[in-house]
Amino acid sequence: MIRLEDVTLFVRSALLGSFSNAAREAGLLPGQVSAAVNRLERDLDKRLFVRSTRSLRLTAEGEKYLPFAQEMLAVVAAGAESLHSGDKEIQGELRVAVPSDIGRNVLLPLITRFCEQHPNVSLRLSLSDQISDVFRDPVDIAIRYGVLDNNSYVALPIAEDNRRVLAAAPAYLAKHGCPQTLDDVVNHHCLLFTMNSQVYDKWSFPENGMRRQLIVKSRMLCDDADVARRWALEGMGVIYKSWIDISADVLAGRLEVLLPQHPGEATPLNLICPHRKQFSPAIRHLHSVLRDHLRPITALLHTHPAFKPHG
Repeated sequence: MIRLEDVTLFVRSALLGSFSNAAREAGLLPGQVSAAVNRLERDLDKRLFVRSTRSLRLTAEGEKYLPFAQEMLAVVAAGAESLHSGDKEIQGELRVAVPSDIGRNVLLPLITRFCEQHPNVSLRLSLSDQISDVFRDPVDIAIRYGVLDNNSYVALPIAEDNRRVLAAAPAYLAKHGCPQTLDDVVNHHCLLFTMNSQVYDKWSFPENGMRRQLIVKSRMLCDDADVARRWALEGMGVIYKSWIDISADVLAGRLEVLLPQHPGEATPLNLICPHRKQFSPAIRHLHSVLRDHLRPITALLHTHPAFKPHG
C-alpha cells in the first residue's frame, strides 16, 4: 500500500532537487527520505529517480507520476480543510492569469458563474498570451498550457491529456485542398501567433517515438491566439492549437480536424501557484470547477469521429 508520507517526500525531493534538501525541510535524515522513495518505487514497480553522487533527476516515469502525486496530496489536503471550513470561507481576492483564447471562450463563463455563486470572492482577471511569472507578477494563480519545465512552483492538473490539433475551415479546404501528409502542411497558409514576443512557427508532432518538427510561415501574424482561431474560422488558413480552444468549433462543423493519423503534441493545462499554502479554499474549489468541465472535452480526443483516420 502506498504511504502518503512517501508520496510527500517524493514530491518535495523532485521539486527541491535532492534528498538532502527534502530531508532538511521535513526535519529528517537524508537516508530516511531515500528509504521513503525506495518504498514508493517498490510499491509502483517503477524507478522514479536517476541518482548519482552529484545529481538527482526524475526518470520519464517519475515525470509522468509527479503531477498525479501532487494532485493526490492536494486532494487529501482539500479533504482535511473541508472538515474545518464551510462555504462561507470561499472568499477573498483572486488574481488569475489565463491565456487569451481559452480564457475568453471557454473559462470566462465558468469563472463568472463561480463569482456569482460566491459573492464574497473578488476577482482580478488577466487575459493574455504573455506567460505570467507567478513569483513576480501580481497574480495568485496562473492557468497555463504546456509541459511544466519549472519545479519551483506547485501545479494542479486541470486537463493533463489535452493536445494540439491541426484544423482549418471547410471554406479554406474547398479552395486550397486538404493536406495529405505533414510535409504538405508547410505549403499551406498557416496562421501564427506570438507568445512572449516569440513567433510560434515550429509545430511539433510525436512520430515513432521521436519528435517531428515543421517550420511554417504565414503572411498573417498576431499577438493573440484567439485572433488566429478567428482567422481560421474566416477561412484564412490552417491553425495548430489546443483541442480545448477549438473543440466547440470542430463539434459545430466550423473547423475540420486535419491529419487525424498524426496526433499533435501534448499540451496539458495546469493551475499553478508559487506555494502550496496559497491554495485557499476558493482556489481549490475553482480548480475543481474547471477540471470537471474540461474533463469531458478532452475525453473526445479518444472518442470523437474527427480523430479517426479517414480512408
